[in-house]
Amino acid sequence: MGTYNESDLRQFCLDVLEGAGMFRENAEVVTDSLLKANLEGVDSHGISRLPIYFRRFEDGRINVNPSVGMNEKSPSVLVVDGDNGLGHVVTSKAIHKGIEMAKESGVTAIAIRNSNHFGTASYFCQLACEENLACIGFTNSPPGIAPWGGREAFFGTNPIAFGFPTGDEKPVIIDLSTSIVARGKIILAEKQGQSIPSDWAMDGNGEPTTDPKAALSGSVLPLGGAKGSALALAVEILTALLTGAAFGPHVKSIYEEDEKEHANVGHFFILMDIEKFMNPQVFYASIQGLLGEMKAVPPSPGTTEIRYPGERRKREYDRRLASGIDLSSSVAEELQSLGRTYGIRFPEAVSTKAFIKK
Repeated sequence: MGTYNESDLRQFCLDVLEGAGMFRENAEVVTDSLLKANLEGVDSHGISRLPIYFRRFEDGRINVNPSVGMNEKSPSVLVVDGDNGLGHVVTSKAIHKGIEMAKESGVTAIAIRNSNHFGTASYFCQLACEENLACIGFTNSPPGIAPWGGREAFFGTNPIAFGFPTGDEKPVIIDLSTSIVARGKIILAEKQGQSIPSDWAMDGNGEPTTDPKAALSGSVLPLGGAKGSALALAVEILTALLTGAAFGPHVKSIYEEDEKEHANVGHFFILMDIEKFMNPQVFYASIQGLLGEMKAVPPSPGTTEIRYPGERRKREYDRRLASGIDLSSSVAEELQSLGRTYGIRFPEAVSTKAFIKK
């Protein structure tokens, strides 16, 4: 395992994306999203995703530079066709347009179809918070969760995310999948040769498994049992049926090498301009008061601090920005190989340490 400077990884990511023909402004969005995930400790959605994106660029299953279509159905409804672009690019364009609309109308709903994996939903909530807007975001994904009582994957892991500005650089960011764990963590465990906890997933026979490969061919368990399965259904309706995207088993996986069809992932966002509801300063004082009182609740035994969602992300971001980002040897080797394809040198690690399988 090696530790790498964020700035070195950022330059490498930009260079290879532009080497693949991606426009600079699009490359900057993808790079920022991936590296922010690594910095915040969400490595399953970070730079390790780059090689699979490139394989799909090369075989034409993802459009490197999509012509994203924006259709303002009303002052508060934006319908977006992603032209089969990478989800980071498509959604960034949609969110920025939606922010403009929400500042006029107060609330804007964004329905996105013909997209692909977009990284972390939290990234787009943070974009909204930077403009003093609250945000709710959803996305569907290839089958990963069995409907409650079933043993075959049907729903995606279907994340739900919330973002609330607090008046400073630490917004409240809630980003969770409707599965007990993000499928990306199982993908990363397989890459790193690690086992997974026995309560994460089932194999193809509906039995608990610690083998990430068996889990990926089986299904991830829903968060909270039947409740998580119900939430996955709700997200599927919002992101697929209301947008015109694919649903359930019809959402194609970019990890299937023999697949020919486009993924047609759907996303759905709601943006709310705080200023249209109340004085933003009053809201910021209220939310900071709420968080302060919550954090002052006496901690349970073994807990030293109560943190609000988004607080850990910011601390980890600051720590990794200063100390570097850890990448496993297998991820680094994949990135080195990708760089050689485009004549771009992968950066040297600033330090290395032994990687121990768990």
